[in-house]
Amino acid sequence: MSQRLIYVMDPMCSWCWGFAPVIEQIVQAGEVPVHLVAGGLRSAREPLDTATRDALNEHWIAVADVSGQPFTSIDALPADFCYNTTPACRALVTARGLDAKKVWPLVQAMQSAFYARAEDITVTSTLVALAESAGYKAQRFAEAYDAEASLAGLASDINWVGDLGISGFPTLLAERNGQLALLANGYQPPEAVQSLLERWLAAGAKQAV
Repeated sequence: MSQRLIYVMDPMCSWCWGFAPVIEQIVQAGEVPVHLVAGGLRSAREPLDTATRDALNEHWIAVADVSGQPFTSIDALPADFCYNTTPACRALVTARGLDAKKVWPLVQAMQSAFYARAEDITVTSTLVALAESAGYKAQRFAEAYDAEASLAGLASDINWVGDLGISGFPTLLAERNGQLALLANGYQPPEAVQSLLERWLAAGAKQAV
């Protein structure tokens, strides 16, 4: 019997940052492997205008209130910041191809850098430095990130997500023998997700007997 969790997310999705402690708890428990899939949230090419910054800042405050996660002000980001999540998603896919066990630590590093410290993680050099902090070899990561395969891998992720009809992040799926079950669509508190996960794991244990 094969089973795993599939976490569909974007490193620059604020609700995914709010959901990070839930995933961390699951990863640390080690009961079932977690496979990360990049959803692709934004591909903006123009800097944020004042109205958008204000709206996002209010949204971040709301996520912080619900989740308890630390958020800096969006005004701490560079004035010419473009909210393009493709580079961070590409970094996730690159990392997964190099060493899947280190993907989650890198995603955490990207999320913390962006939301808690206002670092611009659309910049390749920043992503490479964060990858190195998560245990990847900087040069090897940079080369893999620049390769066309990373873009192809990201496109494959986004297409898979679209084919399933997933339009919101975070989404947590449970997969057993190729069959998918939904554990969370959008932010859910840890206790709600843990309850569903325990029931799903218990059902699997009965099937294995």
